[in-house]
Amino acid sequence: MERKLPPLNALKAFEAAARHGSFSAAAEALGVTHGAISRQLQTLEDWVGTRLFDRLGRRVQLNDRGRDYLVAVQLALDGIAAATQRLVETSGNVRLVIDALPTFTMRWLLPRLSRFQQRHPGVELQLVTSERALGQGEGFDVAVRRETAVPAGWRAQGFLVERELPVCSPALRTALRHPADLGNHVLLESPRRQQSWGRWLQSAGLPQATGRHRQRFDHYYLVLQAAIDGLGVALGALPIIADDLAAGRLVTPFAGPLVQAAGYSWILPPRPAPLPVALAFCDWLTQEGAIAPPAAPGAGASG
Repeated sequence: MERKLPPLNALKAFEAAARHGSFSAAAEALGVTHGAISRQLQTLEDWVGTRLFDRLGRRVQLNDRGRDYLVAVQLALDGIAAATQRLVETSGNVRLVIDALPTFTMRWLLPRLSRFQQRHPGVELQLVTSERALGQGEGFDVAVRRETAVPAGWRAQGFLVERELPVCSPALRTALRHPADLGNHVLLESPRRQQSWGRWLQSAGLPQATGRHRQRFDHYYLVLQAAIDGLGVALGALPIIADDLAAGRLVTPFAGPLVQAAGYSWILPPRPAPLPVALAFCDWLTQEGAIAPPAAPGAGASG
């Protein structure tokens, strides 16, 4: 007997609207307009011959029939997603889209990524670097951000602790014997980490106005490159700069204080069933984060 199934797009719109509790949020998650969601839901309600949502002015709310139907639809979509993923994995063509912060990607992720690829040689990785806020259209399977607060329905877990202390080129190290010597140097910073120097200076017992002046760069990776090139002193984030320290591109003139900053979290967007390979990538991030060097090698004397 031929199955009588409503249109798949209508089912996807229904599931997204029910999960997000909003037509607008569903439209954003699916990358369509509010009107498209409304039309798809009207199509579905006409097809099944009953209302699934109660309209409360500008708001909508699942009714009893809608809640019962949602359970069945989510189970079906989960089953389709899982079966599709199994099929894709056995065909050896698995694509995983990672949306991560630029400096994290350049300084920490890329040098380690071959270890993940060795474990999962059939995975095609696509790396996207951005600092956009979450919930502004997904388009990725895993995100990495310096935050743990995520929209409702998202999943996040911290995997990498970050600590900050001053770093500079080897050429500047001899002029930095004590933290107070920072008053004679340019302090490098970026808008995303504007509070970092303030936290560190306070922890070191130094005035907030310490430094000849501040040099600002759009991105943190530019701050680090400027420090490598001898333009001033940056507040380096461990373990993001661990490879730079090991290679001698940057040095730590003071042993401390090491000030804890916002750590990194992997984040999964709201989906009926996360891709198994996305979960594997998150597990790998957690494992790599656990073996990160806890302190700066070769630090100078503390002030």
